[in-house]
Amino acid sequence: MWKPDRQSKKPIYEQIADHLEQRISYGEFPPGSLLPSERKLAEQLGVNRSTVILAFAELRSMGIIESRAGSGTRVSRTKWGAMPKHTPNWRRYAEGGSFLPNPTFLRRIREALTQQPSLIDFASGELSPDLAPTEEIADLMSQHRYTSYLGYDNPQGYVPLREALVTYLSQYRGIQTTEASILITSGSQQSLYLITQCLLSPGDAVAIEDPSYCYSLPMFQSAGLRLFRLPVDQEGLCPEDIRTLYKKHRIKMVFMNPNFQNPTGTVFSMERRKQLFAVASELGLPIVEDDPFGLTAYEGEVPMPLKSMDSNGSILYIGSFSKIAASGLRIGWMVAPHSIVERLADARQQMDFGLSVIPQQVAAQFIRSDYFRPHLERLQIQLQFKRDLLVEALQTELPDLVSFTAPHGGLHLWCKLAHPVHDGRLLEEAIKKGIVFVPGSVYGSDSSYVRFTYARAKAGEIRDGVAKFAEALRELVRE
Repeated sequence: MWKPDRQSKKPIYEQIADHLEQRISYGEFPPGSLLPSERKLAEQLGVNRSTVILAFAELRSMGIIESRAGSGTRVSRTKWGAMPKHTPNWRRYAEGGSFLPNPTFLRRIREALTQQPSLIDFASGELSPDLAPTEEIADLMSQHRYTSYLGYDNPQGYVPLREALVTYLSQYRGIQTTEASILITSGSQQSLYLITQCLLSPGDAVAIEDPSYCYSLPMFQSAGLRLFRLPVDQEGLCPEDIRTLYKKHRIKMVFMNPNFQNPTGTVFSMERRKQLFAVASELGLPIVEDDPFGLTAYEGEVPMPLKSMDSNGSILYIGSFSKIAASGLRIGWMVAPHSIVERLADARQQMDFGLSVIPQQVAAQFIRSDYFRPHLERLQIQLQFKRDLLVEALQTELPDLVSFTAPHGGLHLWCKLAHPVHDGRLLEEAIKKGIVFVPGSVYGSDSSYVRFTYARAKAGEIRDGVAKFAEALRELVRE
C-alpha cells in the first residue's frame, strides 16, 4: 500500500492530497463515491488524523471532494476534468508569490510539535514558561491602569517605551541614543524584514556569518538578495574576509550576531571588533547587529554590543525582549539614524499601522520596574543550570559521538557529530523517540552538526531528551 515519503521535502499532507487526487483521476473513486474516514485513512497511512484533515481540506479547496455532516466525505459529483472554472486552485496560489516558505526542516519541526505536544523540545528558540517573568508582569498589570486610548499609535512606537529604552540601552548595553532614533518592532525578525525590504534592492549582495541564523530566514532570498558567507571560528568572523567579499562582490551590508552567536554561541573578540570598525569605516559599509542574547551572560562581564563602540554611525542595532523576558509580548527595537527610522516606520505603517499599544505599555512598565534586574539575574542562573544539565547529559550519553564548546551565554549548544549522518533521517528518528532538535544544515552547515536549545525544555526533561537523541543517533551510526 502507498505510504507518504517522510524524506521528501514536500509536506506529508500535500503528498496525501496528491495521491488521492491521482486515484480519483484514475477512476478508483468515481464521482459521488465515499472516501475512507479521516481516522481510518490515518491508520492506513501511518500518520496523524490532523494530517489527513489538512489533505482533505486541500482537496475541498479545489472542488475535488465535498464533506457533509453525517454523510462523510465524497468525491464531487462534478465530472472529473470538467470542474467549474470559477473554482480556484489554491495550492498554486500558496506555492506562488515571491515570499518563500520556511525551510523544510523547520516546517517539519513545527508540524511535529503541533501534532505531539509531549515532544521534548530542543528546537524552539524561546524561553520556557518558568523562565519568563509571568508573575511580575501580572502584578504590574494589576497595579497599573493601561491605556484609555485604543486607537492607532505612533508608527515609530509608543513614546514612553522608546523613552524607557533610552535609559535601558544606556544602563545595560552602553548605547547612547534618543527616542527619535528608536523604532519599535514586533521582534528581531520584523526588524530584519524591514531592512531587507526597504534598505536593499533585488540583486544586492550581503554578507552573513557561516553558520548563521540568518541562513534559516528565507526573507533574504525572498527579497532577491545574494548571500555570501563569512566563516565563524572561536573568535567570530574575520573582518578581512569582509574586505575580500567587498572587492569581489561589492557587498552592501553585513549581518552579524556578535554576542553568543546563534547557533555557535561564540562571542566576537575585542581585537576583531576593532578590526571590523576599521574595515567598515574604510568601505563605508553598514553593519546590522542582532543582539538578542547579550544579557544572558552566565559568567564574568556581560559582553557589550558593537553599537556601544560605534563612533562613526556604522551600526544598525537590533534588540528584543523575546530571549530575555517574554516572546509573547512581541516587542523588539532598532536603533538607527533618524532618517532610517522614519523610512522604516513609514513602511511598517503600511503593513500594520503600528503595534498594539498595550504590550508596549507593559514592556515600558516592566523595564522601569524593580522587577527587571532581579529577573535578569534569575534568568542567567537558570539558563546556566539548564546548560550544565545538557552538557553533563551529552558527556554521559554521547562522549564518543559529539563534541562541543559550552557557551557562556545564550540559549543554544552547537554540537559536531563524530560521524556524519543523514540529517533528515536523524530528525525523523528523534521525533519517533520523542524529541526535536534543529539540524545544522538549517544554518548553512553540513549534516555533521546539530543545534540543541536548552531554554525551552524543562530541566527534568533534559537528560531524558539527550538519552533519546543518543538512541536515535547510535541506530543510524550502526547502519
